[in-house]
Amino acid sequence: MEDTIFALSSGAPPAAIGVIRISGPEAGDALAALAGDLPPARSPRVRTLRDCAGEPLDVALVLWFPGPATATGEDLAEIHCHGGRAVVAAIAAALGRLEGLREAEAGEFTRRAFSNGRIDLAEAEGLADLLAAETDLQRKGALLSAGGALSRQIESWREQILGLAASVEAVIDFADEEDVAGLPASFEGKIGDLAVEMRRIAGQPAAERLRDGIRVVLAGPPNAGKSSLFNALLADDAAIVTAEAGTTRDVLERPIAIGGVPFVLVDTAGIREEGTGMIEEIGIARARRAVDQGQIVLWLGEPGQAPAGSIQVNSKSDLESCPGAEGLKVSAVTGAGVGELLEHLVALGKEALPPVDQVGFNRRQTEWAVAAAEHLEAVDVAGDLLVIAENLRSARRALDRLVGRDSTEEMLDALFGRFCIGK
Repeated sequence: MEDTIFALSSGAPPAAIGVIRISGPEAGDALAALAGDLPPARSPRVRTLRDCAGEPLDVALVLWFPGPATATGEDLAEIHCHGGRAVVAAIAAALGRLEGLREAEAGEFTRRAFSNGRIDLAEAEGLADLLAAETDLQRKGALLSAGGALSRQIESWREQILGLAASVEAVIDFADEEDVAGLPASFEGKIGDLAVEMRRIAGQPAAERLRDGIRVVLAGPPNAGKSSLFNALLADDAAIVTAEAGTTRDVLERPIAIGGVPFVLVDTAGIREEGTGMIEEIGIARARRAVDQGQIVLWLGEPGQAPAGSIQVNSKSDLESCPGAEGLKVSAVTGAGVGELLEHLVALGKEALPPVDQVGFNRRQTEWAVAAAEHLEAVDVAGDLLVIAENLRSARRALDRLVGRDSTEEMLDALFGRFCIGK
């Protein structure tokens, strides 16, 4: 992190304003080189920006933030210029010609904030989800993690474990002293309560459901009306619909927000015992996998053949010869019942999502929270004190990994690669 980096941190031009961020040891000199001088710290000033030849680039608002109390934990400067493509490109080119400066890589500003202790890994993951949020529920859920709610919960658990460990260490170190008895009477209860709380929060629906959307799989035999219903739910002709059985040969996915709830609608090939050829058989195999992976499955076939837990849908209720009268009655042709089906999906979707007003873990965080709970559950208060101490240390290390105090470079690369260049 000895380099000084710069990038456009606002939306792609053209725009009313472009915000160019500079972070690193040369940030102040770089701003002064373009603006003529360094403005007072944290006090915006209007300056005429000039390149190294003295040619004017733009009239812009400039700000100077000396580290370490900045977003990245290091010296930081911002240029709020006009958001035209030529203006932004000219300022970026001028910065690129300065010694010691280079364009930032994807997520590099946020990675520096993490490396410099301005945010932890849980906050960084929440920020990544916030940037990708497309629905209000996604925004609320991500904002909770990005704002540090999850980190505060982990820190609370960590402090409780440290307090329990201190009790054990006191007994180990001062066992010969008359004023030091055994472990407190409340010790076992505190450990049990802490493990239960960890299990409870880790057992809530995964945060990925909020980020990625709930998978709604339309399944059934050939020519059951799956693609017609798929199009009706999307209000779009996304899938090819014909009277010929077996038209859909592959899995077709489309993200959609219904009532603010993120979904991924999945249209599948007709499921039957044997296909008419190799391509259809591959499609049937993929359809079965999609059913296994779906959080909600709409079954458009005979009730006796429905997968466990699926919702029976009668998708051709407008036809007199409609097979099967059970389940939700819907007509993709007339639209009858589609609104009721959508309302039902929204209700089920909200139940399947983590509460947006409570801390929710993603799969990686759940893994380490469960690991911490398992170490606490392994504590035997009647056993060896050294073993108890080691289990408490292991539980604390699991929580440290959850917030990134002990993280691998590969995992960090994958996370920060999700960010845009200027974040």
